[in-house]
Amino acid sequence: MYGLLGRKLSHSLSPQIHAHFGSYPYELFCREPEELDEFFKDKTLKAYNVTIPYKIDAYNHCDELSETAEKIGSVNTVIRRPDGTLYGDNTDYFGFDFMSRSCGADYDGKKVLVLGSGGASLTVCAVAKDCGAKEIIVVSRSGENNYDNLHRHYDADIIVNTTPVGMYPHNGERLVDLRKFTNLCCVLDLIYNPCKTQLLLDAEELGIPCANGLKMLVAQGLRSAEQFPDVQLCNKDINDICNSMLKEQKNIVLIGMPGCGKSTVAKILSEKLQREALDTDEEIVKADGRTIPEIFSAEGEPYFRELETEAVKSVGKQLGRIIATGGGAVMKKENRDALGQNGTVIYLKKDLSLLSLDGRPLSKDEDAVKKIYEARKDTYEAFADFTVEVSPDAEITTERVIKCIF
Repeated sequence: MYGLLGRKLSHSLSPQIHAHFGSYPYELFCREPEELDEFFKDKTLKAYNVTIPYKIDAYNHCDELSETAEKIGSVNTVIRRPDGTLYGDNTDYFGFDFMSRSCGADYDGKKVLVLGSGGASLTVCAVAKDCGAKEIIVVSRSGENNYDNLHRHYDADIIVNTTPVGMYPHNGERLVDLRKFTNLCCVLDLIYNPCKTQLLLDAEELGIPCANGLKMLVAQGLRSAEQFPDVQLCNKDINDICNSMLKEQKNIVLIGMPGCGKSTVAKILSEKLQREALDTDEEIVKADGRTIPEIFSAEGEPYFRELETEAVKSVGKQLGRIIATGGGAVMKKENRDALGQNGTVIYLKKDLSLLSLDGRPLSKDEDAVKKIYEARKDTYEAFADFTVEVSPDAEITTERVIKCIF
């Protein structure tokens, strides 16, 4: 039997990842600290991975350690040998090194700021040191270098987040303001849910190369599985697996003018791709109990926009969905961040004269539509990953969307 040991694993991607490697059973072992001694004695387990907060516990329970595990001081892969003894390795080192090289991170002669002092931090520091980092600063809440004296390190070249801050369900949180750092050439975040944490969204906005932790997760998983006894692995490329998983993970977000067909296309996509379709306007109606025109009439646009932001943040946290947005949803940066964190954004562009105006509180006539379009078009185009021309046939439009993504 194989699997992953941890305390809270409900959102782990490890089973899906190992399914890409081969057809062997891989389970999630959620255990409390008081259950660990018994777990490590279980001889039915041939091999398993270990995640937070048990990597140091695994280190202490192993009878023999790999050179890498010994150097780092933590274990994320445990192999039970034929004689019953436990061998511990740390494949996170390989995973983080692969992640770093994939995004072009160059540590040689650089000052590296590592956020967090847990087991993952030890791995990051080891890789950075071996790759020639000039200075490595570990920041924690109560250590010598903490978030109250962070100004000492605004000259850092690379920032790596090893903490869970910003991880689902606490999307949108971050520990540092990247605008205060003057030399940044790379930002890495070991979190992979959401696909882009607020830290990475900030880096993208500033034009700083960045990456999430998915490649590290896949790479370390493959290196672990290569050591699992009695397992036959498929010949898979790490980058191919990551790309495949991202397509499965990411939402398809439809933006565009009111009446361009977003809701219709979302429903067709839902049927074709077997994914749940969500509509931000429908979510608002469910939460408030009134129709959109009724909300506008009784409360005005500012109130509606507040409800819209709540709906966008809720659906934006989810993975693998089809999301149809209201026409003005993307005009607020916080909404764009919420949709962009897990989404591939498609702008459905339709001839203004063909837009449906029924039930659209702001699109009362052609002049109003033109005014709204002029105010929004640049944002639509800048935010979208792809622009799709809307056909009179919704099926054709849907196929164009699918072609862009897959």
